[in-house]
Amino acid sequence: MLRKTGVPGLLIFILLGMLFGSDGLFKITFDNYSFANQLCSIALIFIMFYGGAGTKWSTAKPIATKAILLSSIGTILTGGLVGLFCHYTLGFNWHEALLTGAVICSTDAASVFSILRSKKMNLKYNTAPLLEVESGSNDPFSYLLTIIVLTSITGGSYSISDMLLLLLSQVVIGIIGGVCFALIAKQILIRFDISDSILDTAFIVGIALIAYTVPYLLNGNGYLAVYIAGIILGNSQIPRKKAILNFLGGLTGLMQMFLFFLLGLLSFPSELPIVSVTAFSIALFLTFIARPLAIALLMTPFHSPLRQQLFIAWSGMRGAASIVFAIMAITGTNSLTNDIFHIVFFIVLFSILIQGTLLPVVAKKLDMIDDNENVLKTFNDYTQEMPVEFLQFTLHQGHAWEGKKISDIILPPECIMALIIRNHEKVLPKGDTILKKGDTLVLGGKEGGEISTVHLYEKEVTKDDPWLGGRIMDVVPDKNLIILIIRKNNVIIPNGNTILYENDWLYISDR
Repeated sequence: MLRKTGVPGLLIFILLGMLFGSDGLFKITFDNYSFANQLCSIALIFIMFYGGAGTKWSTAKPIATKAILLSSIGTILTGGLVGLFCHYTLGFNWHEALLTGAVICSTDAASVFSILRSKKMNLKYNTAPLLEVESGSNDPFSYLLTIIVLTSITGGSYSISDMLLLLLSQVVIGIIGGVCFALIAKQILIRFDISDSILDTAFIVGIALIAYTVPYLLNGNGYLAVYIAGIILGNSQIPRKKAILNFLGGLTGLMQMFLFFLLGLLSFPSELPIVSVTAFSIALFLTFIARPLAIALLMTPFHSPLRQQLFIAWSGMRGAASIVFAIMAITGTNSLTNDIFHIVFFIVLFSILIQGTLLPVVAKKLDMIDDNENVLKTFNDYTQEMPVEFLQFTLHQGHAWEGKKISDIILPPECIMALIIRNHEKVLPKGDTILKKGDTLVLGGKEGGEISTVHLYEKEVTKDDPWLGGRIMDVVPDKNLIILIIRKNNVIIPNGNTILYENDWLYISDR
């Protein structure tokens, strides 16, 4: 249902958190913001890392200048405008006005692209990679603004030179840290054989944590470091990159579910009516004035079409990072007079419900859909589907192909010998290549497509099974065909004389 309406599924986890929370049905009391802040910071590390790793630089490079301007100056402008609005219109003191603008000025890439992917919204003017880079890279700047405002609140008098020094150290150390750890990780992955499904993913998780921790301890921007490290690794030729990206994508999804659930759990829905007028006013100003104005100021000099500017402005959804920075604001100072957490909670709900639901509609109304583009190609985990399937087997002694040239053997129709693995080395097959005993042959052929008439099921041979100990030709009914046997992690292609043993897993086709 959510997919049909266009509402991001993460909304469910906010509602679940509210259901389990203090004001919900299950009355679970959880208001430890310090502990929540630590958990959220860890979750955001992986969200930021995947945001960088999933960015395909070849498609992002043409729009990199605009995207970086939007994610840096655009984020600062948006936060500043919201701060001015909160101070002069809503009566916030300067510190809390700027803090509110800082925590809410970044956008949530995952929410936007979950809609773009599910709806396959292919956008004009390279808008998809522009949104991807801008949304993925503006969180560090929102974090930086939050740190600066919190430091000014808790540190008393804080000169402009001190703020500039903090800004410089955060950015420079963050960039250097991200580049260094990414290059180190790249060399380790290439030079050392850790292409194991557990080892390489565990290594990547460790790199993400280290890329954040070391710059953070050196007074740098850990989130910026993590994002840059992700970009470099995601666009490097490393072993099992697609599998690693798929793992990171799944992990990021879990982290986002956790963050939104935690937001709901920490919230008190009974407080929402109290902040509703204030939060709704900020949400309207942010959505219809602050972000569109920042977008217009930065993109008009590039002669960007008005409809593209309007769509980018509408795509500025708030999400996980705003949650983390709101919690950080609460734990960073005890002198707040406004309920910033519930204000942010309300704004995130508004953003997901209204902007998320209407995003496909806005794209169509602004004529931003381009059927000649493919939004999935802007991500590093995209691979062009090929209608090819591969079959691998080892040439045993006495096989009819042993000792023959490839040109002399008859392959199955519409098949090609794609690769030969001989003594652990790859051999490209040619017509005069002679096949030898022990060669592993890889055959390629056209994909058969979905075959609904074939029904497969699996069966384990137990100690009481009547098939136990018998030959397939003697014990298996004619209506069944065993096409595969898994025996102690070994794959066996059976024939009629194959004997079945206890704990064999049989894969059976029936009529």
